[in-house]
Amino acid sequence: MTRTDKKVRDLPSSKDQFATPNAAADGVEDVLRILEGRWKLVILFHLFGGKVLRFSELEREIPAVSQKMLIQQLRQLEKDGVVRRIVHHQVPPKVEYCLTDWGQALCPALDALLTWATTRPEDAVPGALAP
Repeated sequence: MTRTDKKVRDLPSSKDQFATPNAAADGVEDVLRILEGRWKLVILFHLFGGKVLRFSELEREIPAVSQKMLIQQLRQLEKDGVVRRIVHHQVPPKVEYCLTDWGQALCPALDALLTWATTRPEDAVPGALAP
């Protein structure tokens, strides 16, 4: 029998913190609070992959969002630790945005949501509840 020098043990499970349905519901509520907002997910998709974009580039990438709303959504994402704001002290002012490591870690989860959405049955009616 082969042995390794590394002791194999149970990894700490994040599932333990969601041991009850109420705890899981609270966790989902916290996540949705961070991601709620019409433009947050769109902003995240534009920043995935290590992209660093200036504010004006984000405005061009998302033409339907108002400047005020883009600023609000970016500030909330920054406050929640998802987006990093980089200020270059120069004239004219230059501000760039990128994802934190924690924000970048959202990518696989959001990709899974997109994949899930493509599996929706053809006969499903938006807004209708399944029997």
